[in-house]
Amino acid sequence: MTTRTAARKKSIAKSAKSAEPAGSVKSAPFQAPARALEWVGEVDGWVEMIDQTRLPASCEILQIRTAEEIAEAIRRLSVRGAPAIGVAAAYGVVLGARSAAGNGLGSFQRALKEAIEKLAASRPTAVNLFWALKRMEEKAKSWIAEGREAREVASLLLEEARAIHREDAALCEAIGRHGAALLRDGETVLTHCNAGALATGGLGTALAVIYRAVQDGKKIRVYADETRPLLQGARLTAWELVRAGIEVTLLCDSAAPVLLRAGRVDAVVVGADRIARNGDAANKIGTYGLAVHARGQGVPFYIAAPSTTFDLSIASGRQIPIEERRPEEVTAGFGLATAPEGVRVYNPAFDVTPAALITAFITEHGVIRPPYRRSIAAALKRR
Repeated sequence: MTTRTAARKKSIAKSAKSAEPAGSVKSAPFQAPARALEWVGEVDGWVEMIDQTRLPASCEILQIRTAEEIAEAIRRLSVRGAPAIGVAAAYGVVLGARSAAGNGLGSFQRALKEAIEKLAASRPTAVNLFWALKRMEEKAKSWIAEGREAREVASLLLEEARAIHREDAALCEAIGRHGAALLRDGETVLTHCNAGALATGGLGTALAVIYRAVQDGKKIRVYADETRPLLQGARLTAWELVRAGIEVTLLCDSAAPVLLRAGRVDAVVVGADRIARNGDAANKIGTYGLAVHARGQGVPFYIAAPSTTFDLSIASGRQIPIEERRPEEVTAGFGLATAPEGVRVYNPAFDVTPAALITAFITEHGVIRPPYRRSIAAALKRR
């Protein structure tokens, strides 16, 4: 997972370098954000993805040719964000299955099963991962039941993975369109973590709302939380927005309540990794506190997410598994010791925001408002 495509790296890095932030930035006219990942070639091809662990210092492109490498990229956060993880997992199924396509149907089925199991174990919270794996597995089983040969099934799996990628891009466009209608010209949005193009197969979820509003001619300013401990807001969201030419100001997570109390924020817009059928929503750690403060100051709190992020199999957020990550992310983030050796660490990657604190969900089907037990079920009948 070390080879990179020089031409694409040079193009992205050049545009990123020309728009590096120095605080609150007013940048160039809007340009489309870089794609998080893409498939190159036909069934014998590979996945190219931006290594998000390297941003913003450098923009490196990974070439990935095995399901194991996709799973590792998900684990180490080279690719992250629920929709992008789902797309990556779909491509990972192709990479795993195609490795045995020439060895007969039995070997192909074993390779397919092994790839799905490895990918499913990569991260526990983002429901899109499991949704994409289930869709790929069910499609493969149906084609095998029809009597198709392994090589043909491998090619069909690539078509299905590409369809998942295209569909996610279309969902992002629709989310952006519906969400932009909620923002007025001149408003200021606060966001947390990264829910942009780097987190999806398209323009993003939360950031798609901002991108579309700007494309519609509205002047939108953005405050982006750093999002500790891995600084996805500082490293990724700020990078995306500066590159897109959108005014953004970076702040520590703990400064967000001060902004809200001062009346300097008109709306909070974030993404989600899993949403229960009652409207409880898991997102990056720190989201729950932001929702509490937004409610206290009367600021609308929106979650932008595709229908694939809703998990109707669980009744409430209490059933959402919360990933806990390595203590070193807190004690020695990015290689620098910031805590005494041996200290105990609590490092959940996500928290759950109760439905009562969420003003509305912005989906490809439109804006979903309370009461969520009824409105979510009604909206998702169409997916």
